Amino acid sequence: MKNLYSFLVFAFLFQFVFSQDSQVIDTTRRVANITYNKNGNEVKFTPLTPPLNQIAGAPKAFYKHFWEFGDGDYSKEETPTKKYNNTGDYEIKYWATNVYDTGKPPTSRPKKINIDNASDTVEASTSMTEDIALIRNREPMPNEEMVVVMSYKNYKDYATNGTLHLYFNEQKYKADNFELADTRVYNNEQVIESEDYVFSHEIDDEQAFYASAKNNINLLRAKFKDSTEKENLELTLAESKATYKKSTVVKFDNMKPNEERNIFYTFKTTPEMLKDTSAIISVRSIYIPDDNYKTHKVKDMEMEIVTSHDPNKMSSNATFLNYRLVRFKRPKFKIRFQNNGEGPANTIRLETDIPEMFDKSTIRVEDMYPKVKICPKQEVSYSCLDTTYTSKQAIFTFKNIYLPGSEQKNVMDYDSTQGFVKYSLKFGKNFHKQKTKSRTAIIFDKNEPIITNYSTTRFLPGISIGAKAGYNSFNNLNDSKSYFVGATISPYKSYKWYWQVELLNSFHQFNGNKIITEENIDTATFIGRERTTITNSFDNVDWELPVLIRYNINNYIGLGAGLQCMISLSEKSTNSIKIDRAQTENGLDIEPYQNISETTIVTSESFSNFRTGILFEATAGFARIGPSLGARYILNSKENYNYMQLYAIWKF
Repeated sequence: MKNLYSFLVFAFLFQFVFSQDSQVIDTTRRVANITYNKNGNEVKFTPLTPPLNQIAGAPKAFYKHFWEFGDGDYSKEETPTKKYNNTGDYEIKYWATNVYDTGKPPTSRPKKINIDNASDTVEASTSMTEDIALIRNREPMPNEEMVVVMSYKNYKDYATNGTLHLYFNEQKYKADNFELADTRVYNNEQVIESEDYVFSHEIDDEQAFYASAKNNINLLRAKFKDSTEKENLELTLAESKATYKKSTVVKFDNMKPNEERNIFYTFKTTPEMLKDTSAIISVRSIYIPDDNYKTHKVKDMEMEIVTSHDPNKMSSNATFLNYRLVRFKRPKFKIRFQNNGEGPANTIRLETDIPEMFDKSTIRVEDMYPKVKICPKQEVSYSCLDTTYTSKQAIFTFKNIYLPGSEQKNVMDYDSTQGFVKYSLKFGKNFHKQKTKSRTAIIFDKNEPIITNYSTTRFLPGISIGAKAGYNSFNNLNDSKSYFVGATISPYKSYKWYWQVELLNSFHQFNGNKIITEENIDTATFIGRERTTITNSFDNVDWELPVLIRYNINNYIGLGAGLQCMISLSEKSTNSIKIDRAQTENGLDIEPYQNISETTIVTSESFSNFRTGILFEATAGFARIGPSLGARYILNSKENYNYMQLYAIWKF
C-alpha cells in the first residue's frame, strides 16, 4: 500500500511539472498583432511583429507577410491598403513568417473589422495570367500551419458552373504530411464531402478509364504537363487518386467571364510529417470550368520541407527511390536563392555538387527564375543562363540579369528578390545503391558564397527473394546424404553491407556408430560364442534458419557470417539388433557364425534435436542480383555435427 501511495504522489508531481512546462512553452510563443487605420471603405493594415532572433552568420533576418482580408482577396505586402466593395463585418487573418530567424513563426489572432461605408465602384483586380494557380504563404514546417490559395479564372465567354479538386498527401510517403484544418470560400462555393463526380453528359465508353489500364496511368505520368488543357478527365482523376491519398472538392456556380476567385485552405502539418529537409512534396489542383464538358486543367505545386525559413536551399524529389525502377528516370533537383543585398544582383553563380552516380552530360534545365534563355557558346549581351561542368560539379550562371535585393529601397515584394533553377539528370551506367549528398554554393556577383543545406537521395530497401538449393557434407557422420532447398530474403541489390535471412528445408540420411559385442556361452545345449551387432540409421527432415550479415566486395564476390539454428521437423530413427552364434570346441570354431535373431525398432519424433551454430561463407557469381555459387561452413554447438554446405542461389 505504501508503494502504491508513493507511485500516485510521483505521478501527480510528474504531471504537474509537465503541465507547467507545457504552459511555459505556450506562453513564450511569440505573437504578431493586427492593427489598422480605416478611412471609409479603405483600410490600411499594419502588423506589430515581435523582435527577430538573428541566426548567427546568416543574412539579416526579416519577416514575410501574408494577409487574408475576409472577402476572398489577399496580399503579401507588409502594410497593404484594401478597398472594400460592400459594407459588413470582415475577419482579417495575418501570418508572419520569420526568415533567417532562430525561433518559430509567431502566431496571430484574427481580427474583425466593420465596414459601414462602402462603394460598389471598386473594381476587382484581374491579376491572373493563368486559369488556375496555387500559391502558399510559407514552406511546410513540421508542427506548423500553412495557407494554400487556389485561384481560378473563368476563361470562357459565358457564365459557368464547375468543379475544383485539391489533392494532397502523396501515396509514396507512408505517413500523412498534412491535415486539412479549414476551407474558406467567399463566392458561395460549396465544399463537397465526397469527391464522387457525376457528369451531366454521356460518357464515351471508348475513352473511359478502367482500373486495370495501368499503362494509361504511366503514360499520363510520363507526359504530364502543368496548365495544359486536357480531355480525359477520368484518367486524370484516376492518376491523381493513385498519386495522392486525400482530396477535397469544391463546386462553384454562376462565374462570369474573366472573373477571378480565390479559395483558402489552412493545412496543419502532422507530427509524423516527413522530416527530410531536402525532400520535395506536392499538392495538385484540377479545374473543371464547365461541368457539362470533360475539358479540364491541372496544376501541381511543389514545396520544400523546412525546419527554418531559409530561402537559400537545395531540395530534390529523389529522397526515396525504388532501385528497381530508376534506371531510366530523371531525378529532379531544385536550387532556391534570394538576394538579401541592398542593391540588385547582375550575375548569380550556382556551384552544385553532382554525385558520381549521376551522368552530368544528361543535365537538363527544367525551369528557372528569372526566366531567361540558355546561353549560346559565344558571349552575348542579353540575359541568359549558362551551364558548365567540372569533374564533380555543375555550374549554373545567370548572366546580365536584374534581381532586386530584399534591402533595396522601394522593394515591397520579397518574392521578387528570389530565384531558382530546377534541373533533372539521368543515372550513370554503373551506379550503386548508395545514399548521396550534394549542396550548392550560391555567389551573388562578387560576394562571399552562401552554402545551402545538403540535398540527399536515398533508395528504398526493396525486397529481394532468392531461391537456394545445395548439398550438406557432414564429414563426421557415417554414410551421410543431405540435400536442401529453400528461400532467402534480403534488401534488393544492396551496395556493400546488408542482412539476409533464410529458411532452408533439408532432407538428411545418415548412420550412427555400429556397436559389436561378443561373449562366450557354455550351457547344456550350446557351447560357443555369441556376437551382438547394434546399428542405427536416421532419416530426418530439418529446418534451418540462418541469419547473417553479408558484404559485397564487388559485383561478383561476396562474404558472409552469422548465426544459425536447426531443428528436426521429423526424425525417424531405425535401430537394428542382430544376434549371431558360432559353435566352438576346445576354443576353436567348428561352425561359422549363424544368425539366430534380428530385431528392428523404429521410433519417430517431431520438433526435436535443436541445434545452434555460427557460419561463414563466400559466394562467387552475381553478388547483388542473379545467380551465384557459394560455400558455407557451419560450426555447430553439437559435437561432431559441423558441416560444409555447397549451394547455388538465384536472387530476384
